[in-house]
Amino acid sequence: MDGGVLQQATADGVIEIVEISLKFFPDLLWYICNNRSILHCAIEHRREKLFNLMIDLMAQNTFAASKLDEVCNNILHLAAELAPSPQLNAVSGSALQMQRELQWFKEVEKMVNAGFKLGRNSLGRTPRELFTESHKDLLEKGEKWMKDTSNSCMVVSTLIATVVFAAAFTVPGGNINDKGIPIFLKKNSFLVFAVSDALALFSSTASLLMFLSILTSRYAEEDFLVSLPRKLVLGLASLFVAIATMMIAFGAAFSIVIGERYDWVYIPVIVLACIPVSLFAILQLPLFWKIAISTYGPGIFRQRRKVKHKSA
Repeated sequence: MDGGVLQQATADGVIEIVEISLKFFPDLLWYICNNRSILHCAIEHRREKLFNLMIDLMAQNTFAASKLDEVCNNILHLAAELAPSPQLNAVSGSALQMQRELQWFKEVEKMVNAGFKLGRNSLGRTPRELFTESHKDLLEKGEKWMKDTSNSCMVVSTLIATVVFAAAFTVPGGNINDKGIPIFLKKNSFLVFAVSDALALFSSTASLLMFLSILTSRYAEEDFLVSLPRKLVLGLASLFVAIATMMIAFGAAFSIVIGERYDWVYIPVIVLACIPVSLFAILQLPLFWKIAISTYGPGIFRQRRKVKHKSA
């Protein structure tokens, strides 16, 4: 089989062709065309499934990984270049794109020796220098995306904190004049109101602090790997809890005020209170899930055994 065809299949991400070819012609793994192996193609075109397959097969041999291309780029230089548009746009959000690029760079960095990390190509750039240069625009877009998202969520968090803080001192039904004790203090619904109102205040404040910490971050490259996504996950989770508990507090207060006269009021209040919570979950859960999986999930790269690298 022609190795050039296999390289094209690798670049296009046709994993079935690559798997079958390597099964019957395993030597194609070491085929070099234009100073590049299929491993170089998998890294350059961000084909993580093929990358994982090849790493497993190459565990006992680092020859293909040690090759330099026509401009003296090693595989870490290829990981440092900006991903092709189709692969980059497969990840939504500039911040998550930056995170994915960092994950690729860190994964390839694990499999090379120190010489490759400091090696320079024909333009005199190390892999880290090339990564910084090629991802400059993406870094700026990721910073803007993070700030815009945080600003929008901070407005909601601030409104919730303001409302629930005021509600804590204007309890439903009022207070006993001479003692200041809430009139409905002994009712179960008042306990629900008090607890949910306190949770809404605490979670909205926590959410506000998380988004504030995002706005005041330094936005270095490494921050997009774990630090900023983690803050965004915590901020969105706290905001969801704040919205849910605020609606519970509202439902409890509403039932305290008119529940004595209209026993059936609980059902429509519960149904209506679920609407904004459900809307927030539907609209923001996909983003929350993507960030959480990308940051805390198993990742796109397979766990592999450590290999001792020979100097090139």
